[in-house]
Amino acid sequence: MVKPEVSEYGSVDPAPAQESSSIEVLRTTLLDENEVMFKRMRAVFTLRNIRSEHAINVLCEGFSSKSVLLRHELAYVLGQMQDNRALDTLVDILEDRNEHVMVRHEAAEAMGAIGDSSIKEVLKKHLQYPLIEVSESCEVALDLLAHYSER
Repeated sequence: MVKPEVSEYGSVDPAPAQESSSIEVLRTTLLDENEVMFKRMRAVFTLRNIRSEHAINVLCEGFSSKSVLLRHELAYVLGQMQDNRALDTLVDILEDRNEHVMVRHEAAEAMGAIGDSSIKEVLKKHLQYPLIEVSESCEVALDLLAHYSER
């Protein structure tokens, strides 16, 4: 039996990153609603591993997808990347009441993982949000920010 590969982020990804590809090819795959999900996920994890500003921008573009699963995974990898250039998009996702609750939950946790304390007030604003997935995720994110500030 072959064991799944652990990423540089310590996770076993649901689809392995590709060896290499241009960001524009990955963007086309990610945004293609007719492409199979496995290939779109591979594009997500490959872009995450590239870690450039352009790759982050393409990942943020992916929130236009119809797939809740893909949007959730996008928020997750942006949190893994811990790059505050994704914060504006994650804030937009958290505050979008039309967005699926699980995507909003993951956006909040990603914001905490990024570790930028400038985001505290946005997270605090959602602590009393009626959907527990959102409010508890904001609580977790704030606790994580507090943990980072103690270091």
